[in-house]
Amino acid sequence: MRGYAEVLVEERLDELAGRLRGPARLKSDLLTEARHALRDAVEAYREDGLPAAEAERRAVAEFGSAAQLAPDYQAELAAGALRGLAARALAVAGVLLAAGDLTWQGSSWSDGPHPPAGYQLLSTSLNGIWSLVAGLAVAGLLLGFLAARHPSPRLPRLARAAGYGLTAGLAGGAVAGGALFGWSVSLWDAALTWPPMIIGAVLVSAGWFALARAARCWLVAVR
Repeated sequence: MRGYAEVLVEERLDELAGRLRGPARLKSDLLTEARHALRDAVEAYREDGLPAAEAERRAVAEFGSAAQLAPDYQAELAAGALRGLAARALAVAGVLLAAGDLTWQGSSWSDGPHPPAGYQLLSTSLNGIWSLVAGLAVAGLLLGFLAARHPSPRLPRLARAAGYGLTAGLAGGAVAGGALFGWSVSLWDAALTWPPMIIGAVLVSAGWFALARAARCWLVAVR
């Protein structure tokens, strides 16, 4: 059975946890650090001669209420969520920019007539979108690290802007990529049985699943 002090500590941590949204592992780490800090404070008061109940009460009171603490913790969770989203977006964008064209090696237009001008424009636009995503991902990583380490009020706003831009870029990439894939299938009957196309579709689907989860996590964290 938990002692009085431990009950107070855990109650305060439960209140704080209920107000926080973001990456589960980072949230757990932050709450663990808070738990250690509270217990260290309790021990310090006990060493000063206070009874256990009073030591607990003072430590929890000085720690602050959940409402007071949540904004700073939530800001750190938002920064962590942005770092996670940016890292995944940068990895996917890098792979698609470097190897995307390999998917179409051996297509009907490799040695024959080129696809329609609209198709080529869409393909070029998609490369531009992924280049933009890569740039925003780098900015998101940098701002995510800085926002978690410096209390400047401008950094969270810049990080939020980078995150929204990155999310919009990913949505644009998803729409353009889906359109390009469907158009390719309509132009090339063997597309759905071509091994590079199949492998690419599987890898891209896995990448989009990871990106969707990361984007949702970040949107929840900054809500």
